[in-house]
Amino acid sequence: MELPVHSLPALFHQLGLAADPVSIDAFLATHSPLKADLALEDAFFWSPAQASFLREEILEDADWAEVVDQLNLMLRKRG
Repeated sequence: MELPVHSLPALFHQLGLAADPVSIDAFLATHSPLKADLALEDAFFWSPAQASFLREEILEDADWAEVVDQLNLMLRKRG
């Protein structure tokens, strides 16, 4: 059985954020770069529910983990 593959727009939608390309780019521009020692889920701009979702997906290496990691990398190299 193949695991579901989630896209970056799907992750933004899951987080309750605007998921169109312009909104995603604006989010990345506004919130990056993250400090190297700051865990993605601990960033100030997440709601408690969003932070919990991100933390669980990373810790459990769940099916969203790959795209969460992609978002993490994108937020660290922009700016």
